[in-house]
Amino acid sequence: MNSRRGFIKQMFGLSGGILLHSSIEAAVSPYVNQELGQIALSDGLLTEDETYWGTIRQAYNCSPNIINLNNGGVSPSPKSTQDALDNYNRFCNEAPTYYMWRILDQNREPLRYNLSLLAGCSTDEIAINRNATEGLNTIIFGLNLKEGDEVVLCKYDYPNMMNAWKQREKRDNIKLQWVDLSLPNENEEEMIAAYVSAFTPKTKVVHLTHIINWCGQILPVRKIADEAHKRGIEVIVDGAHSFALLDYKIPDTGADYFATSLHKFMCAPFGSGMLYIRKDKIQNIWALLSAEKPDGTDIRKFENLGTRSFASEMAIGYSLDFHNLITTERKQKRLFYLKNYWMEQVKALEEIHFFTSLKPEFSCAIGHFGIKGMKGVDIANQLFADYKIHSVAITHEKIDGVRITPNVYNSLQEMDKLVHAIKEIAEKNK
Repeated sequence: MNSRRGFIKQMFGLSGGILLHSSIEAAVSPYVNQELGQIALSDGLLTEDETYWGTIRQAYNCSPNIINLNNGGVSPSPKSTQDALDNYNRFCNEAPTYYMWRILDQNREPLRYNLSLLAGCSTDEIAINRNATEGLNTIIFGLNLKEGDEVVLCKYDYPNMMNAWKQREKRDNIKLQWVDLSLPNENEEEMIAAYVSAFTPKTKVVHLTHIINWCGQILPVRKIADEAHKRGIEVIVDGAHSFALLDYKIPDTGADYFATSLHKFMCAPFGSGMLYIRKDKIQNIWALLSAEKPDGTDIRKFENLGTRSFASEMAIGYSLDFHNLITTERKQKRLFYLKNYWMEQVKALEEIHFFTSLKPEFSCAIGHFGIKGMKGVDIANQLFADYKIHSVAITHEKIDGVRITPNVYNSLQEMDKLVHAIKEIAEKNK
């Protein structure tokens, strides 16, 4: 135990410095992988080890006064990423066009390679952009669809994506087929059937949200994708809330097209994302922004963003290093544990109802609850006003309550305060 604590403190000392990414990767990564690989996961002890996770917490600038439980929106970056971002910004400002375009621009390929290792795909299938919305809009507006073509999507997809599809419907006269779900849902066959029943001979695309942002429901995307492919239907997967949280590789989802935000569970700089398109599908998608060959086969045609924040882009590598230090497997187990920790303690309250499953097949970090007779916005306001717990009220379709999303820096002590707050609010509003 002592040697492990010492190792972690040593690693944070290194990663908190001002070395550039290539230096950290060369000096640190092999040692990190070797040492952390020796920590056993099978007994589950690490998931509940507050000393280990308390040390992880020290890598972040956590407020001692506000408990942040809205990491599903945007997560903070570790200190090493913040330092890198600051250093890269200062570096670029010495001579912007020289350092940005002649120096840092050359580092996109190593970053692409490192991301591809985590994603489990080829470097020629990944584009680095600003968020899942940008990536998914690139796909939605780049697809060759004509009047009468049908697209299947869900009433619980992310609003930006629903609006993008509605715009294509309005502009191109495609037809949208809407799937409705009963949430939370622990019946995999029912969810698959809901999508398959919406398929027709005119269906060209199905849009799937891997983890539904409103309540944390995990969809069986691979099984739905397999059914779609049997019928010649292409598959888009919105992985905004699942990438770097659930332990999978992008091809495991069956996606032809995929996008995610790296500023969520990857904890990368704000406004950083990743687009994946299966290599044989790249030519099918027109570049959203200007490209010399908009219908070409090079994934880099989707990176013509003009002047961007090179500092933010290069700092992604530090968050990726830190994520790999923890590993996706450990992160998934820990965040599922934290979510169930607070939910298990309030589920018996008569006033409480959940919009999130307690089972690992159908949920992970995100938990959503409501209190009988209260609107979600009123619960969220009380949580912050009386307990300084920052959450987010969610009201959408049949869901009305509060979404709670911890991340790796959140502690059991904070979860205990959340449980105490929920119990008191429920009691006051009987």
